[in-house]
Amino acid sequence: MTETRALHPGRRNKNQESAGLDVAALPELPKGWCWALVEHLSAGEPYSLAIGPFGSNLKVCDYADAGVPLIFVRNIRSGRFGGEHTQFVSQQKAKQLAAHSVEAGDILVTKMGDPPGDACRYPMDQPPGIITADCIKIRLRPDLSPAAYVINALNSPIIKSQVAQITRGVAQQKVSLGRFSSIALPLAPLPEQRRIVAKIEELFSDLDAGVAALERVKANLKRYRASVLKAAVEGRLTEAWRKKHPKTEPADKLLQRILAERRQKWDEEQVRKFKAAGKTPPKDWQKKYQEPVEPDTSGLPALPEGWCWATVGQTAEVQGGIQKQPKRKPERNAYPYLRVANVMRNRMALSEIQEMELFGDELEKLRLLSGDLLVVEGNGSLTEIGRSALWAGEIKDCVHQNHIIRVRFMAGAPTFLNAYWNSPQGNGRVMNLAASTSGLYTLSVAKVNGMPVPLASVSEQEVIVAEVDRRLSVTDAVEAEVEHSLQRAGRLRQAILKRAFEGRLVLQDPKDEPAQKMLERIRECSASSPT
Repeated sequence: MTETRALHPGRRNKNQESAGLDVAALPELPKGWCWALVEHLSAGEPYSLAIGPFGSNLKVCDYADAGVPLIFVRNIRSGRFGGEHTQFVSQQKAKQLAAHSVEAGDILVTKMGDPPGDACRYPMDQPPGIITADCIKIRLRPDLSPAAYVINALNSPIIKSQVAQITRGVAQQKVSLGRFSSIALPLAPLPEQRRIVAKIEELFSDLDAGVAALERVKANLKRYRASVLKAAVEGRLTEAWRKKHPKTEPADKLLQRILAERRQKWDEEQVRKFKAAGKTPPKDWQKKYQEPVEPDTSGLPALPEGWCWATVGQTAEVQGGIQKQPKRKPERNAYPYLRVANVMRNRMALSEIQEMELFGDELEKLRLLSGDLLVVEGNGSLTEIGRSALWAGEIKDCVHQNHIIRVRFMAGAPTFLNAYWNSPQGNGRVMNLAASTSGLYTLSVAKVNGMPVPLASVSEQEVIVAEVDRRLSVTDAVEAEVEHSLQRAGRLRQAILKRAFEGRLVLQDPKDEPAQKMLERIRECSASSPT
């Protein structure tokens, strides 16, 4: 089934009557303005208001490497068309989907989103295309409203609030074509529409210049952050410190001590298990100990004097998490646990925490401790795989799901390991580890155990962490101010649109033909024309 309608000015079907908004309940408009339904603005020809095909009309197997481009929800952004055409259909298939064709200058609206209703114009330099499911196309009457006026109106608070009222769904918020076509737009006299568009473009041009400058600052801060972390894990931040402290314990001695402590801990644990079971340790039981894998240094860069390469498995305890299953529905022994959504890059997001049922000694085995490094095991985006953050004990008796890997550093500052993990070098190695021939990107406990990491003395790690914190604390403050300014720019943009469609942005001219009269004249012309 295809939801496509040819809608004509002044005509409403039963769906629209039941879904239509009460115009009397809408705000009062300036003199000479009137409310017009979206369907009134369409060209009055078949398929001038339509959505993309769904069901049996378009399948993935119809996609081609070239031909007529497909337009997806992801291409439609508030006020602009974004992204490149990545999927196509053949010319023959496009003819079958003529009801969903899009031409340069058509208005595109998202039928699905959070929330739906973002609108933009299909660029004049783009070839004819086909809209896919969850996209709406509007082809305007050229004598009623400029496309820029309607797009700005659709993106304004006065229309966004109407879209919110007619949106349905929980997991996926959507608005039907019938409900959308009954949205009421504030229609100004045509000359005033042009003045409004010109003023909006003038104000938005200044605003866009400011936003572009803020985005450049944001990009520069990101590069600076990466350069600080890169210098930190290469030892360049502490060159002078090392010269002043030549007698500091070298990292290879630290590594030997860590490995000896690991071995001793394993021995003590095995003895405890034998004792608990009432058994005498068998002959040569200590030979079962497996030494952590050593790093292959053949392709690794040279490190500063006193540093050495090690693997994560040599310097830390690496632990997978608990798989969520129906039997773990929280009932008698429920505890909070972390999901992938809780672990961002270098920060925790703890506004939504869920619980699961734990059994036996799982809490003792998997309880998170302050200083644990939490690593995301898998993600749909390669650049997000392996993102990490340090746990600071924010929630008591908290564990982690199996899609998160816990890394517990055995000596030194865990923040040093986190700095390496989020540095360009560490992030690059994580992505290389996650790549596979199957096209899937995942990490595992084994992969993390074998990842090479640079190791400095405990003293130097502490100095490096302090210097990184000092430099990046300023960066964090500037980034916060930039984000605040970007949010303020977004609110200012909405304020401009609000004033525009309340009739308070430009002066009115009493000589302009009232919008209602213009609309009635066009309706009369349409009624007298054959349909």
